[in-house]
Parts: sequence; structure tokens; C-alpha cells
Amino acid sequence: MRVPARLVPLTAVTTATSALLTGCFSATGPEEAGSEGKRIRLAMMQPPRSGLSPLSDDAFKLSRWSTAETLVKLNAEGDAQPALATEWKRSGKKWTFTIRKGVTFHDGTKLTGEAVVNSLTEAATASPKPRILDGVELTAKADGDTVTVTTAVEDPLVPQRLSSPQLSILAAKAYEGKTVNPLGAGTGPFELTEVNGTASAALDRYDDYWGGKAKAPGIDVKYVPDGTARAASLRSGEADIVEAVPVSQAAVLDQDLITEVPMPRTNTLYLNTEKGVFKDASLRAAAREAVDAESIVKGVYEGRADVAEGLLGPALPWAAELRTPVQHAEAGDPDGEAITIGTFTDRAELPEVAATLQQQLQKAGFKVKLDVREYANIESDALAGEFDAFILSRATVLDSGDPAAYLYSDFASDGSFNIAQLADKNVDTALDRASDTAAGDARRRAVIDAEAAVLTTDAAVPMLHERVIQGDASGVVDAAHDPRERELVTADTYVK
Repeated sequence: MRVPARLVPLTAVTTATSALLTGCFSATGPEEAGSEGKRIRLAMMQPPRSGLSPLSDDAFKLSRWSTAETLVKLNAEGDAQPALATEWKRSGKKWTFTIRKGVTFHDGTKLTGEAVVNSLTEAATASPKPRILDGVELTAKADGDTVTVTTAVEDPLVPQRLSSPQLSILAAKAYEGKTVNPLGAGTGPFELTEVNGTASAALDRYDDYWGGKAKAPGIDVKYVPDGTARAASLRSGEADIVEAVPVSQAAVLDQDLITEVPMPRTNTLYLNTEKGVFKDASLRAAAREAVDAESIVKGVYEGRADVAEGLLGPALPWAAELRTPVQHAEAGDPDGEAITIGTFTDRAELPEVAATLQQQLQKAGFKVKLDVREYANIESDALAGEFDAFILSRATVLDSGDPAAYLYSDFASDGSFNIAQLADKNVDTALDRASDTAAGDARRRAVIDAEAAVLTTDAAVPMLHERVIQGDASGVVDAAHDPRERELVTADTYVK
């Protein structure tokens, strides 16, 4: 554990950061009629990058505010559950969804099959496409209260894809301009009523919400990119819910006010299996045995991360239940072999992780050089196999909530993000099986089999699973703590 001296400045900066936060939130007025409590003051980390267009990563803000909704949502296991669609069935490349009746958009128009088709078509024909549709050809056609979605090839994950906030269903008026405008166009329990660029936003309760009236009268959002300022806003009572409290500030906050949420993100050491020192499986095994992940968690992450047992962590609770021991090659003798480890500065912890790994691998007998740059300047070299090893903090479920795509991208012979340069027939077979298996228990078992096939090669050494720290003031009731970061304020969330 590092000396807490660098945590001290919060007390000194509280006054300074209060200046940044003054005016962030309007004074909370009396409780509104029909409300459980006050308006929710929310401090978010990143401002919008695309004017809150749902076709961008801004979609996750709309989802976390419960203003825009999708046809399908995911449960904790990653299985598709009804939302704006009540049921669905598959026939080859076609999926037919029954649209929920009695739903109105915030502008008063009705949710219909045609409205759903309009939103999905706008997404499928956008340039660039939403990330969830990369490589996917999708068309939609309405027939009364049903919508049939057809893909170019059979896709067992269509419902999971349609759960992505980037495929939110909005009223027709949202698409009338050059960019998609979600203002007053969603179906959720809160209506987006005010957007002030990259400074703030406001939402009011939508009393005609199909799922029942929200408990809070509204949400006041402020974007506070500075992590110290966000932490100070919780401590000073300026905010009710605070996104992404930095590890460096968490220790000096009231521990009853913070929640650590496991993220589907793994910090992994990728080893180059194609050329160099780690072409030798016994030296990959030696590197794996040299890694002391627990000391990295304690020293770099101050205990606020989870030591990895596999590539998939506690954000996917089923993984640990299905995982079985993996057989590895025997470790060889490094005998002074020289290696270069690459990583990047964009995630603040990674250079420190690299320095710790350097010491551990040198102790095991390797000679270790580090190459640390900005991600934009190092990615092409990493993908080209220019390093013996590379440290990456990697999201293990992409927008579909399913890890098969990540595993294929990173470890298939033709994977688009194969930093380990792995080409293994057993791995490819396991990955193909996982990708083709229908969603549910069978797919989860196939995914764990694919993980085991990768780990057997020692092409990747999973070290730790990251957490995101969320701050909730003492009066906050039922804020969501979602590993996928799709939910934050729900209809059940309120402030006493």
C-alpha cells in the first residue's frame, strides 16, 4: 500500500474545487407532489462527445439517465429480457419482435413497429455505424405490432445486440436534423428536457411512463471531468451520485458512501507467441509464474481491484462457477533472455503496472526493457507484434454483453486485435464453437472452454480485474451499480 501522502490534497483542494462546482447544481427545492424525494444531482465523468447522439458512445449516458430505452435489456447473466419488445422468435436469419403496446414517446407520439424500424434503419445506415453493428448487415421491417430483423448471416446474438444503448428507439422527430437529437424523444421514466453542451443537462420525470411513475421528480446532470473535483462534490454535499471516483480519492471519503463495482475489464499481459523469446512456450510459462498479481493489486490499485483467476472476472459471475483448472506447459529457465514490454500512458495505472512487472520478471531471470507511450503512438506497433509482451487493460464484453467477440478478436488466428500473434488450431476451434452457439448456458460453457484453450497456451497472463468506484450520498436510495455501465439512475432511484 502506498504512503497515503498523495491522498492528503483532497482536504486542501476542497475549497478550490468547490469553486469549480459552485453553480453545478441548482439548489434542491422542496419535494414535489407525488415524489419520494428531491431531484437527483448527478456528477458525471465525461462530457458528451457527439451531442448526445445515441449512435455514439453518448448513448450510454442516455441509458444511465433512464431516458432512452431499447427493445431488449440484459440481466446479470447477460441473457436477453423484454423491454420495449415483449417477446421474440428466431427463424434462421430472421428474428421477429413483438412491440410493447401502450408506450408513448416523450413528445406524445406512440411507439409503433414503424417507429422501431425507423430507429433501427437510421442506425444500420449511419456512417459510421454504431459500434454494435460493426461488420453486421441488418434490415428491419414492420408488420403491425411486430418487427422482423434480418441479418446477412445467421447471428445467435441479435437480441443481445439490440440491447445496446446505441440501438435505442427514439421518436421520429429525433432524426429530423443532420444529427440525432434525443431531446424529448425517448420512452424512459425521465424526459431529457435541457441540454447545455458539454456543461450540463436536465431531465424531468415523465409521468406517462409505461413502466410506472419514477420516484424522483428529475435529474440534474453536471459533467465534472476532474476526478478530484468529482470526489469533492460528494464530500461537500454538492452532488448526490458521483461517477468514477478516482482510487486516489476513495480512501479519504466516507467508506459508507462509496461502492466498488466490478467492471468487465481485465488487465492482461499479452505474450508474443509468433517470434522472439516468448515463441518458446516454456518461457511463456516462466513469465506467467513470475507474475505476482496480488502485489500489483495491493501496490498499484490500493486493493481496489480483483486478482484474476481467468480472462473473465467477477463482473461475469457465471465464469468462476464454470471454470476448471487449466493445464500449462512447464516453466523453462529465462537465463537472462532480453525482452521488451510495451504499454501506454492513457490509463494512469499501466506505467506503474509495467514498472512492477519489470521488477518481477527481472527477479525471475529475464532482462526487461520498457517502452511506454501514448496509446495512439503505440497501438500499431503492438498489433504488428513489435513487442515481446504488451500490457493492456481490455474490456472483456463489448456492446452485446457477450465475451465471445472479445475472445475472438484478441486470440483467433484472424482476430483483428491479436496482440499475442496467436495462431493455434485448438483455440480457433473453441472460439468458433463459442461464437456459433446460441445464447444461454450452452454458450457460456463454450465461452469458458474457449478461455481455457487460450490460457493453456500462456499467450495471455490475466493479472487483475478492475473496478469502478461510485459515490452515493447518504440520502440516495436504490441507485444502480451496473458493471456494464448501462444503468445508474432508474425509476426506483430517489434522494431522501
